[in-house]
Amino acid sequence: MAASPLGDYLRGRRAAVRPADVDLPGHGPRRVPGLRREEVAVLAGVSADYYVRLEQGRERSPSAQVLDALADALALDDDGRQHLFRLAGLAPRPAAPAPERADPALLQLLDSWPATPALLLGRAYDVLAANRLGSALFGGFEHSGNLVVDVFLDPAARTFYADWPAAAASTVAGLRLLEGAPGGDRRAGELVRRLLRESAEFAELWARNEARGKSAGVKGFVHPQVGPLTLRVQTFDVRSAPGQQLVVYHAEPGSVSAQSLALLGSLAVTP
Repeated sequence: MAASPLGDYLRGRRAAVRPADVDLPGHGPRRVPGLRREEVAVLAGVSADYYVRLEQGRERSPSAQVLDALADALALDDDGRQHLFRLAGLAPRPAAPAPERADPALLQLLDSWPATPALLLGRAYDVLAANRLGSALFGGFEHSGNLVVDVFLDPAARTFYADWPAAAASTVAGLRLLEGAPGGDRRAGELVRRLLRESAEFAELWARNEARGKSAGVKGFVHPQVGPLTLRVQTFDVRSAPGQQLVVYHAEPGSVSAQSLALLGSLAVTP
């Protein structure tokens, strides 16, 4: 039987892993690069015959447990692990969420946009970081540190968002998507339980069961210092931290909103 895409991938990754990469002794000169089949089998806790059948395409339906063990044995990163599961026709098991933190390089990127408000949101819409103009744009809140709490529990949100009902519905739909992600997120679950207790409007929207992520669009704001703003919004997933989102706002060049945003920027740097 001809080798399968799964077998080809296993063979290719095996050839790329050196014994030292997985804490194995070299055992002198080797006829083939990388690990031997028997070594991968031992590391993964499967029989050598079973592993040979996987590489040769005679076994095409390994279990999720076997795939997890093979991914560890071959020192696969997250992308490689996902690809391995896809080739086997299985959905990869979600990794345990890492502690929320803002990557220092990402913070430098935010600060390099002095004329563009930008926020870094965590897995439950916690504001992990913001550049100076982003902080100025959302500076009218009581700084709960979470956009969902701001929208539903801070009275200032009712006038800050030009269309508060649309902003509220969008926020709940986005939180529903995050809370229902594979493996879920404890922080999102805690936030949902709090809002269900403290906001009847949140509870009503939550009951709709809408799930929708942030997307490119136009939002209206009424800032307490500079007045109405119409801003385009772009949202980017952070590949290095699954669940985090980089949200960037910008005004149409030459527009009144662009002038107001520039004024807000000058106010933000004034002591």
